[in-house]
Amino acid sequence: MLRNISLEVLDGELLVLLGPSGCGKTTLLRTIAGLEVPDAGAITLNGADITMWPPHKRNVAFVFQSYALYPNLSVFENIAFPLRAVRHPRAQTTQRVTEVASQLGLSEFLGRRPRQLSSGQRQRVALARAIVRNPALFLMDEPLSNLDAKLRTNTRRELLRLQRRLEVTTVFVTHDQIEAMTMGDRVAVMSNGELLQIGTPREIYQRPTNTFVAGFIGSPPMNLVPAELTVSKTSRFYHQGGRTWSVPAPGIWSRLAGPYTLGVRPEDIRLAGPDLATIRGVVDLVEDLGCEAVVTVASEGHDWQVRCPGTAGYLPGEAVGMLVSPHRAHVFDVTGAFAGMLSEPTS
Repeated sequence: MLRNISLEVLDGELLVLLGPSGCGKTTLLRTIAGLEVPDAGAITLNGADITMWPPHKRNVAFVFQSYALYPNLSVFENIAFPLRAVRHPRAQTTQRVTEVASQLGLSEFLGRRPRQLSSGQRQRVALARAIVRNPALFLMDEPLSNLDAKLRTNTRRELLRLQRRLEVTTVFVTHDQIEAMTMGDRVAVMSNGELLQIGTPREIYQRPTNTFVAGFIGSPPMNLVPAELTVSKTSRFYHQGGRTWSVPAPGIWSRLAGPYTLGVRPEDIRLAGPDLATIRGVVDLVEDLGCEAVVTVASEGHDWQVRCPGTAGYLPGEAVGMLVSPHRAHVFDVTGAFAGMLSEPTS
């Protein structure tokens, strides 16, 4: 179920709908395509109200997660199917299919059946079938989810280059935040049928609108730790486990004293000796990724994940301190909404 979705997709942009399974991404995509009818509101495309138009009149191309190719037809016939369905002239159909197949590297496979193709090739056929119509809008429902990791990365790059070249407005659904952050001109984060935040990948990463977005975006995600803030005229105090961290505070923060959630990205924490930092803990896990390591630090009943250079050499059981720059620490109120940074940097 969708709840009061208001969304504008800009001409030529690639907008990514991102969220966990069941949040309404595919329902929204199907509503745009005309496969679902909204209870209220309107859907417009290039200025025309298409809310009640049947799917075949919307000039919208839908790429499904399952490819949905016709197994008894050749690659050529699969790509040509949308044109033949509207009785496009035969010579023009052949020319158009040949052009699109060449763009996607499918020319040598036009005579094959889908079962003779790899997963990546079948995905490209599904894309070609959508492109051949010259649609006003692409709708893509997790089109890369059936591919293995390496092929998924390569196909993602191919798809992004293709969209940039064709400049076709595209709405792309995924639950993979890496896909969303690397592909989208803008990202719309959804949960429980609601649109929580929309913005560029950098905007959403740096200024999440609430704790859900903060915890969903990022790998590892943002550290979210309960905190208590008290404020004087000149300082703000963050309390955890009996220890107090004092930072300079603008006067406007005097109204924000009370329980909050502190949010800090793993890369915004620096590990040091336990005597050099107010926030202290013990290394619990070390995930060595080669160029970097993700270190999990247990502190006062909470786990903090920290990005470190791969050469840092921390070991489980080692006592450490965590240094956090106050202007990189997010503060969320009791409702989970973003309230501001712990300290704004001085100009």
